[in-house]
Amino acid sequence: YATSVVPIGAMFAMTLWLGNTAYLYISVAFAQMLKAIMPVAVFVLGVAVGLEVMSCKMLFIMSLISFGVLVASYGEINISWIGVVYQMGGVVGEALRLIFMEIFVKRKGLKLNPISVIALCLFLPWIFLERSKMEDHGPWNFPPVLLILNCLCTFALNLSVFLVITHTSALTIRVAGVVKDWVVVLLSAALFADTKLTTINLFGYGIVH
Repeated sequence: YATSVVPIGAMFAMTLWLGNTAYLYISVAFAQMLKAIMPVAVFVLGVAVGLEVMSCKMLFIMSLISFGVLVASYGEINISWIGVVYQMGGVVGEALRLIFMEIFVKRKGLKLNPISVIALCLFLPWIFLERSKMEDHGPWNFPPVLLILNCLCTFALNLSVFLVITHTSALTIRVAGVVKDWVVVLLSAALFADTKLTTINLFGYGIVH
């Protein structure tokens, strides 16, 4: 448990903490564009631990993705480097989480209960990092319906990630999320007034996908 579940939980906590903090500095659309570098992070780490094999074709693809992210970042109007650093830290955490899941769940044949992973990753960081800050701002006021829907979405997301990685690989799930990424970028631009997409943004993001 300590060598299998805990590393996955720790990386999940890192992803949530750094990724959510990034939204305080950058827009949802730009954060999603930065997340497009995820396949590169997963592939590089996968090669480092022996899960992926370096080839000229994959090197070209990963270089193209990196170039696209650079172009999209260059076109960002209100860029915050603090937010970029937080988001990149979240990307590294998520990439390590996927790598660990593939190693411990698929390659070692370990049967993990995804509920225990989610509980470890969400409950413990909340106790030690978030609870005291919430108490400093007075009584909590969580709309029950909104909170339940949020929990269900989180559970469904992580359960689907667990099942997909069990049958494929960590890299596959990132590539399969292309449609979701575009929906998030376009919807955030339509819903949030502070999100301004430029032609260079969309061109760079189009190169990535």
